[in-house]
Amino acid sequence: MATEKEILASYPQITAPTAQTGYTGNLTPEEKEKLLAFRKELEDEGYEKRLDDASLLRFLRARKFDVAKAKAMFVACEKWRKEFGTDSILEDFHYEEKPIVAKFYPQYYHKVDKDGRPVYIEELGAVNITEMYKITSQERMLKNLVWEYESFVRFRLPACSRKVGSLIETSCTILDIKGISLSAASQVLSYVREASYIGQNYYPERMGKFYVINAPFGFSTAFRLFKPFLDPVTVSKIFILGSSYKSELLKQIPPENLPTKFGGTSEVSDEEGGLLLSDIGPWRDPQYIGPEGEAPRAFAL
Repeated sequence: MATEKEILASYPQITAPTAQTGYTGNLTPEEKEKLLAFRKELEDEGYEKRLDDASLLRFLRARKFDVAKAKAMFVACEKWRKEFGTDSILEDFHYEEKPIVAKFYPQYYHKVDKDGRPVYIEELGAVNITEMYKITSQERMLKNLVWEYESFVRFRLPACSRKVGSLIETSCTILDIKGISLSAASQVLSYVREASYIGQNYYPERMGKFYVINAPFGFSTAFRLFKPFLDPVTVSKIFILGSSYKSELLKQIPPENLPTKFGGTSEVSDEEGGLLLSDIGPWRDPQYIGPEGEAPRAFAL
């Protein structure tokens, strides 16, 4: 198995040019100093993994470059990883029920957006929690979530970075809430809450753009009420769209990469696993797969 160092050396570590500072492609002198100080503090305490510039900068950005707060976040994350078994979850966990679960809670990756980011799609409105919990549990769903995060970091992002020629760190998410009911939403709330906590605290700065589509009347108004309590940078990445979302999605995702059900032209045959299980993207293309190998599957097709 390739080492962390070997994998990092195999794909670009500099982000595309950006006006925003705090990224490997644009650091101020003060940010560089804080990055060095942050790494030294962690090394002095014996940490050896995930100390590359991009990883540490994500924690620094999440805590507004307050080194003490970023360190506390990093240490808490490493403690969780050890307790949860995160470092070995790709080898240890097998989600054999995923092909069936996918029908009751569709969650999948499908190709990339115009910036080269993996497109992640979740059809929350189609969830059937009653049927789903007959074949799986919230505990296993959360393990699968972490499994997917780890696969995203170790396999998807490196392949996407090689294809684009610059560091890709985030995803483009489509959350479809078409037809969601209050009862269904309340039933899945516990899982969503736990999943959100894991994402925010242990995988910071992984959101690129986030589209909520088929939002019902009043959803946008409710979101505006919460805006003052959210980080402005986070708010700028979230787009609340009703049923007329196609043009907005196509501004960010090429039609050939967007599934037909969402207004694009991408279709996947059942032989390839269908839309829910095919997992098509640069991480499946030998041209962009590096020493980390091809992205594993949590189940056998």
